[in-house]
Amino acid sequence: MSNALTSKVNDCRSCYKCIRNCPTKSISFQNGQASIIPEECVLCGKCFLICPQECKIIRDDLPVVKGLLKNSKEVIASLAPSFLAAFPGTSFPKMKEALLKLGFKDVEETAVGATIVKKQYDALAEDDSHDVIISTCCHSINLLIEKHYPDAAKYLADVLSPMLAHAQDIKRRHPEAKVVFLGPCISKKNEIEMYPGYVDAVLTFLELQRFFAEKSIIPASETNPAAVEKSLARLFPTEGGILATMKKDNPARSYVEVAGMDESIAAIKDILSGKVHHVFIEMSSCAGSCVNGPAIPASSRSLLSSLLSVYHSAGKLDYDVADYSYAELKKRMPGFAKVEKTYSEEAIEGVLRSIGKTSKKDELNCSSCGYPSCREKAVAVLEGKANLEMCLPFLMERARSFSNTVVDNSFTPIVVLNESLEIELANPAMISLVGAKTAKEMMGKSIGGYLDPSLFSLALSGMPIKDKKIYVQAYDKYLSSTITYDPRFHIIIGVCRDVTSEEKKRQKDQAMALETAKITSEVIEKNMRAVQEIASLLGESTAETKVALTKLQATLAKEDKND
Repeated sequence: MSNALTSKVNDCRSCYKCIRNCPTKSISFQNGQASIIPEECVLCGKCFLICPQECKIIRDDLPVVKGLLKNSKEVIASLAPSFLAAFPGTSFPKMKEALLKLGFKDVEETAVGATIVKKQYDALAEDDSHDVIISTCCHSINLLIEKHYPDAAKYLADVLSPMLAHAQDIKRRHPEAKVVFLGPCISKKNEIEMYPGYVDAVLTFLELQRFFAEKSIIPASETNPAAVEKSLARLFPTEGGILATMKKDNPARSYVEVAGMDESIAAIKDILSGKVHHVFIEMSSCAGSCVNGPAIPASSRSLLSSLLSVYHSAGKLDYDVADYSYAELKKRMPGFAKVEKTYSEEAIEGVLRSIGKTSKKDELNCSSCGYPSCREKAVAVLEGKANLEMCLPFLMERARSFSNTVVDNSFTPIVVLNESLEIELANPAMISLVGAKTAKEMMGKSIGGYLDPSLFSLALSGMPIKDKKIYVQAYDKYLSSTITYDPRFHIIIGVCRDVTSEEKKRQKDQAMALETAKITSEVIEKNMRAVQEIASLLGESTAETKVALTKLQATLAKEDKND
């Protein structure tokens, strides 16, 4: 199977927002494309949620589920209790009705598996031989620790997640059944691949929403559904919900919840520092926990409303569940070999110098590249995850230096105005043209004080002005002006080429041509009068000659015909 989360090619706009928000910096940016690094990604879904170009794509497993429904006699859905966040206003009975219409043989609540799991958590917490215990319901947290903080893997509770425990329970009761998990997480698609044999397919609530739409099914609403007394584990998808279902009977142990990737990373570092002891930690990658999962439709996402809906749906007692031994629920923790790469100070400083950072004060640590500090960005460059051009201040300074060099050294007068026709930039050639002393003298003043503003106004209205010749009487100069309005940056750019010498030469040549034409006309006129006088004296003899020649021509023609 392909990775659960991938990047769409060619839609990236180099905003680095995904890198900036990725808690593990598991994104590479090369050749203008941000790409997820599967070996490092923990599938928290942050990049999926924040990408403005929607470049991050969750693997579509709907065809797999449709295949199961078509080819299997018994397909049972395990519905996560966070469905109330994705499909607000409904209830489990109404969701079950809708899912049965899709072809599922039966629908059960994943909260049943949560009840099985929390009993094992209680047993672990009561055992003082365990110092720090971290819950393992959130697969993204498991991946975070196993991939990036493997020294903390020993603190993970080696118990199946509610999804896996529920699937195991279903298949014990229905040996031939196929199980499809429905939930708000992207990481669950990876979890079933790491732990095969439990769940046959995972659909996110986004995929389920699309499936409903294809079949024109809308889960019915239910106002104030009847309370189910034995449904306490429905609280699992809320922050602190796991702890709310546990006994917490061990007075020697503290019980705390941590939600959100940044908060979880900080907590893990705290644990590894040796400062934390005798604690059970409910840890979730999402702020607010699963009711705020990445694969909840944006149209229904509302954290507070979702929390209240889940709170109101949960009963006071546990579900009736079968007893499982610790061995039956023990989760294998595969771990990942994390290879720490180290780079010399010389190599890091070499990268920093390449982006114009030659001293500490040059290291702005602005995070525009997506990395918290310039040094971390430099390390990413050495790792092949980033490139030099990702430094925005460096690019801006380089572009400014380049443009300033080109503009300042251009012999062509250049002026930039805002939409109020006020001067924002004038290069030395323009300053010289209008007779100003310095650029500062011109800044903020109306262009009308120096040049005719009419062409600039026409450009602002959208009319292109290209090589328009104008005469500036105040400076006795002729200018060929090209003026452009840039609506994106709300500026008007005027390039005025001084064509005074060419224009005066042209006018001189034109005056000379007119004078020559006048003299020629006078000569022709005098000659014409002389010709007319001669013609009047010779007019009679000329007429007689014409008659004689005509008669001769007729005679010759007649002789030719007779021959």
